[in-house]
Amino acid sequence: MTSEASPLRQLSLDQLRTRTSEKWRRYPSDVLPVFVAEMDVLLAEPIVHAITDAARRGDTGYPAGTGYAEAFADFARKRWGWDGLAVERTTMVPDVMQGILEVLDLVCDRTDAVVINCPVYHPFYDFVGHTGRPIEEAPLGVDGRLDLDALEDAFRRAASRGPRPAYLLCSPHNPTGAVHTADELAAVATLAGRYGVRVVADEIHAPLVLAGAVFVPYLSVPGTENAFSVLSASKAWNLAGLKAALAVAGPAAVDDLARIPWWVKEGPSHVGVTAHIAALRDATDWLDALLADLDHNRRLLTDLLDRHLPQVRYQPGEGTYLAWLDCRALDLGDDPAAVFLERGRVALSPGPIFGTGGAGHARLNLATSPELITEAIRRITDAVARSTADRRSAGLQAGQDIGVVELRQPDVEGL
Repeated sequence: MTSEASPLRQLSLDQLRTRTSEKWRRYPSDVLPVFVAEMDVLLAEPIVHAITDAARRGDTGYPAGTGYAEAFADFARKRWGWDGLAVERTTMVPDVMQGILEVLDLVCDRTDAVVINCPVYHPFYDFVGHTGRPIEEAPLGVDGRLDLDALEDAFRRAASRGPRPAYLLCSPHNPTGAVHTADELAAVATLAGRYGVRVVADEIHAPLVLAGAVFVPYLSVPGTENAFSVLSASKAWNLAGLKAALAVAGPAAVDDLARIPWWVKEGPSHVGVTAHIAALRDATDWLDALLADLDHNRRLLTDLLDRHLPQVRYQPGEGTYLAWLDCRALDLGDDPAAVFLERGRVALSPGPIFGTGGAGHARLNLATSPELITEAIRRITDAVARSTADRRSAGLQAGQDIGVVELRQPDVEGL
């Protein structure tokens, strides 16, 4: 069986534990990791061929040329119907977050505020905070989508703090998986124009959109001429260890883009760029197979939670391979992932690190086999049962009724 057929069903747990990356080395071997955004896949064969061919030829120098931008432009045209990714308005950057920092330095000062939608990919807080820029939060709506009223309030506050505010848009959104619509993005562009906000769109998850949903590149929306997008093939083809990304400027931001230093443009890995080009040009069949696997895993997770943890609220996202779990009804405190790790030996990403709105939540990585998702839910169910039993015991010892959450006992055969 090739890696193009069901990419998420190729590797056993024993094989995965031979890996030395963060996902499989942060925790002891008895912990099942479903946290960091790494996928449990073999690389698509065209990528393997491109990397090994470069190594055989000793083609491991510095990156050069516009091949990455040309490959992304072709992919965007075929995949999203977008002809607006103009090669002359792009530059390579080391990775998406480093590219975002460079673009922020182009569009705003270190004293200008940056707006983010929370809960959101937690490095937004770390990277922006490291620059000293103040952050203005615009919480998502209860549906996990953009709340335009909250966004306008945040734009207004940001504009009052300095003359060049910026907005870091996560599209598709991590961790909720929301894929922003054309109408939502048009409203964002209107608000940004009204308050003089420069938009920088993190579109790293753009290729990971389910059938039935439509990814809309932010720069394809009217009114985004002075905005930026930062893209990469890394998430969709599991290439985080082969760093490369692309910064794309709107037509009115070309002069800003030209100010990115040459050493930033030489920051990507040349082998990484080679791998990303192979992914975009020759591994789209593999991507389609991956998306089918992810769709199955979303439905599997929904079924498992309905049967064994009905108190956990999960709204399957239209994009990414991440599941945002609302565990507040389990009464496990602000960080249920800590309970899952201690009592169930399963590692999820803690909700509080994603900012306001993250308390009581946890993020689960769906990019693994159905068997490991099933095992993760079995462990979470066991952790909840243990925690509930301990609280009941503590309440009985204290002679108090602690209002234990009713929990369906796990169906061991079903898990």
